[in-house]
Amino acid sequence: MTEKLLQYLWNYKVFKHFDFKDIEGNSVEIIHFGKWNKNAGPDFLDAKIKINNLLLAGNIELHIRSSDWIFHHHSQDPNYQNIILHVVFQHDIEIHELTEKQVPTLELHNYIDENIVWKYEKLAEKEEFIACENLFDTEKIPVNFHEENILKKLDEKSSELEQNLIRYKNNFEAVLFHSFAYSFGLKVNAHIFRQIAESVDYSIINKIRQNPLQLEALLFGMSGWLDAPKDEPMKIWKREFEFTKAKLSISDLTFHPKFLRLRPPNFPTIRLSQLADLYKHQNLFSKIMEAENADQLYNIFSSIKASEYWDSHFNFGSISKVQPKALSKDFIDLLILNTVLPLKYTYHRYHNEEIADEIIELYQSVSAEKNTIITSWKKLGLEITSALESQSLIYHHKTNCETKNCLGCAIGFKLLKE
Repeated sequence: MTEKLLQYLWNYKVFKHFDFKDIEGNSVEIIHFGKWNKNAGPDFLDAKIKINNLLLAGNIELHIRSSDWIFHHHSQDPNYQNIILHVVFQHDIEIHELTEKQVPTLELHNYIDENIVWKYEKLAEKEEFIACENLFDTEKIPVNFHEENILKKLDEKSSELEQNLIRYKNNFEAVLFHSFAYSFGLKVNAHIFRQIAESVDYSIINKIRQNPLQLEALLFGMSGWLDAPKDEPMKIWKREFEFTKAKLSISDLTFHPKFLRLRPPNFPTIRLSQLADLYKHQNLFSKIMEAENADQLYNIFSSIKASEYWDSHFNFGSISKVQPKALSKDFIDLLILNTVLPLKYTYHRYHNEEIADEIIELYQSVSAEKNTIITSWKKLGLEITSALESQSLIYHHKTNCETKNCLGCAIGFKLLKE
């Protein structure tokens, strides 16, 4: 038994029966179990109980053992002065302070089904893909499970983006550029690309964006790649970078993107060139915000490719087979899911405009991701046909399954109750 499980059982009223009696043998009627408080202070707030024909209103504190009241130093804490009931799994000692205040103690040991405790302990110790792998049933997925997960994820991402907006004085276009840079960097170079983007005032990006050569040169130069040109195009980029750097007073900071363990199409040289090409678009932010369906979003990205030099290169000075480096469908999906939709949601939330239904439809219009997590979910019998399901399940696995948060999982709740 853990305190977290005990709180869970109390919150969801999962007991064999409700004929509660305190340790003195007095009947305790729980009129309102209280609101689960996951912050500092008593575990359940604004509760109501009836004992000895006396109605009491206040807070309830739960512990595994009565003695935890002492070990947690509640006696000295003013937050615990309005306790009307002390609920414990096992009563081991008398708490004189509570006895003097006539605060009853309710021992739950005999009211809890041992099978539930056993199930929870088994789930918590499992090492499979998900703890409930052997119990999992697709029929246990609640209605609107995926929609609720997506909106939770978007709310979390939106809070992060709103902090960036404060930092950049509500400049949505600057935050969009930083977000795109992060996505173009993928896992290996995401943070480095964002550092590059954030180290230059967006007003500079806005000035040179109409000239992809200049923007490309700026990104390459800040990556420390132009110090020793290997061919004529590199000399041109170096000249453009030095001119832009001197004219616009750009700092001497350099960053060093990584090539290790990346497939050539994902080399930072290719991705930065593609990012520069994306920003030749005029009114890019407006186009993204005005897009009403997935096709309109795909049209924005469909023509984006690395500059001509990269048709025959993956790295500087090394010639390869000629192949234009356009954005793949999978990569465009990644940009839409990781950058476009979260910022679109944040923009409308910022302006108090309802867009949840439209965002959900956009997620349904994008193909499901292909990765080990999605493959593992499919092995459990789930049909995953769109990014709505795949993004939901990736988020759910990260926030619940990896952390063994079975008590906070809607599926786990159904399984534990059976």
